[in-house]
Amino acid sequence: MKAVFWAGVGTLFPFLMTITGAALVFLLKNQKEDGPCMGFAAGVMSAAAVFSMLLPAMRQKAGGWLTVTLGFALGAAMIAGVDAFLGRTQRLQGVSASAKRRLMMYAAITLHNIPEGMAVGLAFALAGVEGGFAGAAVLALGIGVQNLPEGLAVALPFRAGGMSRGRSFALGALSGAVEPVFGMLAALMMGAAQSALPGMMAFCAGAMMQVVFAEMIPQA
Repeated sequence: MKAVFWAGVGTLFPFLMTITGAALVFLLKNQKEDGPCMGFAAGVMSAAAVFSMLLPAMRQKAGGWLTVTLGFALGAAMIAGVDAFLGRTQRLQGVSASAKRRLMMYAAITLHNIPEGMAVGLAFALAGVEGGFAGAAVLALGIGVQNLPEGLAVALPFRAGGMSRGRSFALGALSGAVEPVFGMLAALMMGAAQSALPGMMAFCAGAMMQVVFAEMIPQA
């Protein structure tokens, strides 16, 4: 339970930074055009996919080019399949193309927060048992800093789509809520989580890049 406790403590900072980023939507003027917001979110997601997902996955002991390539391809294929399914059903449900795009973006960013939470949770769980909190704190700080623009990248397009500031903020904040949850779960299943983490990171990177290049950049 000590490991789970420290995993929960360590993932609070990245979660709070996501909340802070989403709260910036209250300070911004009304954004009437969806394109600039999608462009901003696409840039944030592309950077997160490369620098916080793909490159760290390659550096993991259980990683490697084959694991990363396979995970990336599966993530992209999953989003492509979901996109095709939503494309067939959106006319029946009366969902606009821009609303579908924002939904996929939200799903991709939330999905990529899962392995981030696991990575921070594992680092703090190991530090709580073996010591060495400095390295875990640096990891949490790095992920927390990048979560600031990610929170805004989620909230801003929803606001541009006509949603209230309060609801846009709530959705942005909730996208980061998976980090403490999965950080503590990773601490409970430490060995299995460590071996699965590189593949999960590459999977999420593939999902994010598919959304960026197939949906968001064309819209922007």
